[in-house]
Amino acid sequence: MNGQLSTPAKPEFAPPPQLYFVVSAIFHYLGPAFAVLLFARVEPLGVAWLRIGSAALIFAAWRRPWRHFLQLTPAARWNIAGLGVVLGGMNACFYLAIDRLPLATVGAIEFLGPIALALAGLRTQRNSVALALVIAGVWFLTHLRLAGAPLGFAFAFANCALFTLYIVLGHRVANDGGGNAIDGLAAAMLVALVVVTLIGIRPATPALLSLPLLAAGIGVGVTSSVIPYVCDQLAMARLPRATFAMLLALLPATACLVGAVVLHQLPGRAETTGIALVAAGIAIHREARRQGRTDFTQRLER
Repeated sequence: MNGQLSTPAKPEFAPPPQLYFVVSAIFHYLGPAFAVLLFARVEPLGVAWLRIGSAALIFAAWRRPWRHFLQLTPAARWNIAGLGVVLGGMNACFYLAIDRLPLATVGAIEFLGPIALALAGLRTQRNSVALALVIAGVWFLTHLRLAGAPLGFAFAFANCALFTLYIVLGHRVANDGGGNAIDGLAAAMLVALVVVTLIGIRPATPALLSLPLLAAGIGVGVTSSVIPYVCDQLAMARLPRATFAMLLALLPATACLVGAVVLHQLPGRAETTGIALVAAGIAIHREARRQGRTDFTQRLER
């Protein structure tokens, strides 16, 4: 003891969970937009395999999730396994859909499931108005675009159902991992790799024989799975499920903007109106207070 009073440690800065969600929303469709450009050389299921495979290997090297997985309860392990199966199927359906339909259309259909989750979590009149605005916004983003191959819509709605399951299981993994939800996500990604390998390894062969295509596939994996899924877990751990579902209204607007910038699918007056309505709904939505939620962001660097 040197007789000096210790200086209290400054609290670490914790970014608001909404910031994690915005980053996730941007990369959620930025990566797939680049993936569309790969479709000329690699089939959609092959691109899905490249995305999941590269992400799974990155997560495995970064987190070594098997150590965390073995310490979990059987129920938590089943949640991770279920999330992995959903991730594999969701990515396959998503790429098969965007190969046939505009990115904004698939993004809007993807939002239909989370609407139900948001409705289930409504608590105030203010949030009811906010949800009405975002639903109107999504309608403006989609009603002029509901045309295309029937098979494309089948894959889009299958992706919607799986995306809803991703939200439910993702929240469970984020909140039952004892502060190690990123490790749970990494384990789930290995499960997803097994699932998608069954249907995607053969279509991915051209990329495995071409270094530029392989590098592009890895880039899609980083931008589509590593960055957004990590941000999702960080947001899910600190946001109620209904609030997270509400914020998902940003996805159709993000898809529209990314489609315009990367794929030159320019939005019209209706789409622009839809983006404005979605932004208004998100702005007036108010999150319910939650008590006792564990924040694991400080453990991310472990």
